[in-house]
Amino acid sequence: MKRILLPLTLVLAVSAQAQITNNPKAKVDPKNNKVSNPVVEKPKPKLMTRDELRACIDQQEANSKEAEAIRAEQNAYKANAEKLKAEKATLEAGEAALGKQVTEVKEERDAILKAHETLTAEAPKLSKEDLKARNEAYQARTAAFGPKVDAVKAADAEQAVKRKAFSEKVDALEAQYKALEERTEAHFDANDKWSAECKNKAYDENDEKAVRKEKAAAAAK
Repeated sequence: MKRILLPLTLVLAVSAQAQITNNPKAKVDPKNNKVSNPVVEKPKPKLMTRDELRACIDQQEANSKEAEAIRAEQNAYKANAEKLKAEKATLEAGEAALGKQVTEVKEERDAILKAHETLTAEAPKLSKEDLKARNEAYQARTAAFGPKVDAVKAADAEQAVKRKAFSEKVDALEAQYKALEERTEAHFDANDKWSAECKNKAYDENDEKAVRKEKAAAAAK
């Protein structure tokens, strides 16, 4: 069977030794009439069996396929992270607007309470007409305050839904990252396994051709 080529340095070394032993002028030991520098044949490398070679090729192809899948998952993770980053900015803007709205309502509440306190203190000194006018203004302000409180409650409820949705997306992104990290580690382990069992191992080229032909036929079905 056709074998894979030996390393160039080994071929040169064997050739050089062959020339020495075939040299008629080589020095001979007169006592034992043997060549002083006999050729020592190095053992041939052990070849992988066809099954071992097939397993190595399968593992290499699986590792390459997994590497592509991991790259795709990494890109998906980055896209999700960027999308979540933009959503976070929107959520924070909503939180800021809600905070401003809450502050305004609190200030209005405090102003109404202060107005009530002032009106109560000044009522005895006011004319009937002034007291009526100021009381009506106070009542109108109080009535307008109710819808403002309702609006704040509604905005807070809406923001709470957004907060919850965002938090769930953050959890999902973290889970995606953890799964990707574990998958990548497993891929590294698989590559290390292939390197230990297959890398730089000698094999019969005819076995490789046969395995490749088998795989091509299986893929064509």
